Amino acid sequence: MIAFSVNGEPREVTVAPEVPLLWVLRDHLGLTGTKYGCGIAQCGACIVHLDGQPVYACVTPVGSVAGRQVVSIEGLGAGRIGAALQQAWIAEQVPQCGYCQSGQLMAAAALLTNHPQPTDEQVVAALDRVLCRCGTYNRVRRAVHRVARPPTKQA
Repeated sequence: MIAFSVNGEPREVTVAPEVPLLWVLRDHLGLTGTKYGCGIAQCGACIVHLDGQPVYACVTPVGSVAGRQVVSIEGLGAGRIGAALQQAWIAEQVPQCGYCQSGQLMAAAALLTNHPQPTDEQVVAALDRVLCRCGTYNRVRRAVHRVARPPTKQA
Protein backbone atom coordinates (compact mmCIF):
# COMPACT_ATOMS: atom_id res chain seq x y z
CA MET A 1 0.00 0.00 0.00
CA ILE A 2 1.27 3.48 -0.93
CA ALA A 3 0.03 6.44 1.11
CA PHE A 4 0.27 10.06 0.00
CA SER A 5 -1.81 13.22 -0.09
CA VAL A 6 -3.77 14.33 -3.16
CA ASN A 7 -5.28 17.80 -3.18
CA GLY A 8 -4.99 17.95 0.60
CA GLU A 9 -6.69 14.59 1.21
CA PRO A 10 -4.86 11.50 2.47
CA ARG A 11 -5.02 8.67 -0.05
CA GLU A 12 -3.85 5.08 -0.09
CA VAL A 13 -3.53 2.86 -3.13
CA THR A 14 -2.54 -0.74 -3.54
CA VAL A 15 -0.57 -0.84 -6.77
CA ALA A 16 2.94 -1.74 -7.85
CA PRO A 17 5.32 1.11 -6.96
CA GLU A 18 6.45 1.48 -10.58
CA VAL A 19 2.94 2.32 -11.86
CA PRO A 20 2.99 5.90 -13.16
CA LEU A 21 1.30 8.46 -10.93
CA LEU A 22 -0.81 9.51 -13.92
CA TRP A 23 -2.61 6.16 -14.03
CA VAL A 24 -3.10 6.09 -10.28
CA LEU A 25 -4.71 9.54 -10.39
CA ARG A 26 -6.94 8.72 -13.35
CA ASP A 27 -7.76 5.03 -12.93
CA HIS A 28 -7.59 4.48 -9.18
CA LEU A 29 -8.61 7.87 -7.77
CA GLY A 30 -10.95 9.05 -10.55
CA LEU A 31 -9.10 12.34 -11.07
CA THR A 32 -9.26 12.53 -14.85
CA GLY A 33 -8.29 16.19 -15.27
CA THR A 34 -4.63 15.24 -15.59
CA LYS A 35 -4.28 14.10 -19.19
CA TYR A 36 -2.25 11.45 -20.95
CA GLY A 37 -0.52 12.95 -23.93
CA CYS A 38 2.68 11.19 -24.86
CA GLY A 39 3.78 8.98 -21.98
CA ILE A 40 7.41 10.08 -22.27
CA ALA A 41 7.46 13.47 -20.48
CA GLN A 42 7.55 15.48 -23.69
CA CYS A 43 4.13 17.15 -24.02
CA GLY A 44 3.31 18.31 -20.48
CA ALA A 45 -0.40 17.38 -20.53
CA CYS A 46 0.19 15.32 -17.37
CA ILE A 47 1.90 17.94 -15.18
CA VAL A 48 0.96 17.87 -11.50
CA HIS A 49 2.65 19.39 -8.46
CA LEU A 50 4.68 17.15 -6.20
CA ASP A 51 5.57 18.96 -2.98
CA GLY A 52 4.95 22.20 -4.87
CA GLN A 53 7.13 21.41 -7.88
CA PRO A 54 5.81 20.56 -11.35
CA VAL A 55 6.45 16.96 -12.43
CA TYR A 56 5.35 14.80 -15.34
CA ALA A 57 2.89 12.32 -13.83
CA CYS A 58 3.29 9.97 -16.81
CA VAL A 59 6.88 9.11 -15.80
CA THR A 60 6.68 9.58 -12.02
CA PRO A 61 6.41 6.19 -10.30
CA VAL A 62 3.72 6.26 -7.64
CA GLY A 63 6.19 4.64 -5.23
CA SER A 64 8.24 7.85 -5.32
CA VAL A 65 5.34 9.93 -3.99
CA ALA A 66 4.80 7.95 -0.79
CA GLY A 67 4.36 10.35 2.13
CA ARG A 68 4.38 13.37 -0.16
CA GLN A 69 1.89 16.01 -1.34
CA VAL A 70 0.40 15.83 -4.83
CA VAL A 71 -1.82 18.54 -6.30
CA SER A 72 -3.66 17.80 -9.51
CA ILE A 73 -5.68 20.19 -11.65
CA GLU A 74 -8.75 19.30 -9.58
CA GLY A 75 -7.09 20.84 -6.50
CA LEU A 76 -5.48 23.85 -8.18
CA GLY A 77 -8.41 26.22 -7.67
CA ALA A 78 -8.26 25.82 -3.89
CA GLY A 79 -5.25 28.15 -3.77
CA ARG A 80 -5.15 31.88 -4.51
CA ILE A 81 -2.84 31.58 -7.51
CA GLY A 82 -4.73 28.64 -9.00
CA ALA A 83 -8.09 30.38 -8.66
CA ALA A 84 -6.69 33.57 -10.18
CA LEU A 85 -5.22 31.61 -13.09
CA GLN A 86 -8.52 29.89 -13.76
CA GLN A 87 -10.23 33.29 -13.94
CA ALA A 88 -7.49 34.67 -16.20
CA TRP A 89 -7.83 31.63 -18.49
CA ILE A 90 -11.52 32.47 -18.88
CA ALA A 91 -10.90 36.20 -19.37
CA GLU A 92 -8.26 35.59 -22.04
CA GLN A 93 -10.27 32.79 -23.69
CA VAL A 94 -7.24 30.53 -23.57
CA PRO A 95 -8.67 27.07 -24.29
CA GLN A 96 -9.32 25.78 -27.76
CA CYS A 97 -9.46 21.99 -27.63
CA GLY A 98 -8.47 22.15 -23.96
CA TYR A 99 -6.32 19.04 -23.90
CA CYS A 100 -3.15 20.77 -22.70
CA GLN A 101 -4.90 23.17 -20.34
CA SER A 102 -4.40 21.24 -17.11
CA GLY A 103 -0.67 21.01 -17.82
CA GLN A 104 -0.52 24.69 -18.81
CA LEU A 105 -2.33 25.77 -15.64
CA MET A 106 -0.16 23.59 -13.39
CA ALA A 107 3.05 24.88 -15.01
CA ALA A 108 1.83 28.48 -14.73
CA ALA A 109 0.89 28.06 -11.06
CA ALA A 110 4.33 26.67 -10.22
CA LEU A 111 5.97 29.58 -12.05
CA LEU A 112 3.89 32.23 -10.25
CA THR A 113 4.48 30.57 -6.88
CA ASN A 114 8.24 30.82 -7.37
CA HIS A 115 8.27 34.07 -9.41
CA PRO A 116 5.24 36.25 -8.60
CA GLN A 117 6.29 38.88 -11.17
CA PRO A 118 7.91 36.81 -13.95
CA THR A 119 9.45 38.30 -17.03
CA ASP A 120 8.03 37.28 -20.38
CA GLU A 121 11.12 35.11 -20.89
CA GLN A 122 10.43 33.30 -17.61
CA VAL A 123 6.82 32.71 -18.63
CA VAL A 124 7.86 31.31 -21.99
CA ALA A 125 10.53 29.08 -20.41
CA ALA A 126 8.15 27.71 -17.76
CA LEU A 127 5.37 27.01 -20.22
CA ASP A 128 7.68 25.70 -22.94
CA ARG A 129 7.37 22.29 -21.32
CA VAL A 130 3.70 22.05 -22.38
CA LEU A 131 2.82 21.38 -26.01
CA CYS A 132 -0.32 23.16 -27.24
CA ARG A 133 -1.46 21.72 -30.54
CA CYS A 134 -3.92 24.62 -31.00
CA GLY A 135 -1.20 27.25 -30.61
CA THR A 136 -2.78 29.37 -27.87
CA TYR A 137 0.62 30.29 -26.46
CA ASN A 138 0.02 34.06 -26.73
CA ARG A 139 -3.23 33.78 -24.80
CA VAL A 140 -1.55 31.64 -22.16
CA ARG A 141 1.20 34.25 -21.73
CA ARG A 142 -1.38 37.04 -21.44
CA ALA A 143 -3.30 35.07 -18.81
CA VAL A 144 -0.16 34.47 -16.74
CA HIS A 145 0.81 38.14 -16.95
CA ARG A 146 -2.75 39.10 -15.97
CA VAL A 147 -2.33 37.20 -12.70
CA ALA A 148 1.22 38.50 -12.18
CA ARG A 149 0.25 42.17 -12.50
CA PRO A 150 0.88 44.09 -9.33
CA PRO A 151 -2.31 45.19 -7.61
CA THR A 152 -3.48 48.67 -8.50
CA LYS A 153 -3.32 51.24 -5.74
CA GLN A 154 -6.57 52.76 -4.64
CA ALA A 155 -6.70 56.51 -4.05
